[in-house]
Amino acid sequence: MLLVTINGERREIKENMTIEDILKDLGVMDKVMAVAVNMQIVKKEEWGSFQPKEGDKIEFLGFTGGG
Repeated sequence: MLLVTINGERREIKENMTIEDILKDLGVMDKVMAVAVNMQIVKKEEWGSFQPKEGDKIEFLGFTGGG
């Protein structure tokens, strides 16, 4: 298991999980528009291969409408 921070919350994830795996596991795959790891944007086409490391800070960003 790896310890990472996801949107400010410390979480354990399985080793070798990709960004896509994490999104599916959290049930937010269809809600996330952008992902940043350690303040660096991870392109959507890399979500299926990018594997976070111990201590990474991951931000899942969604767009919300308002008025």
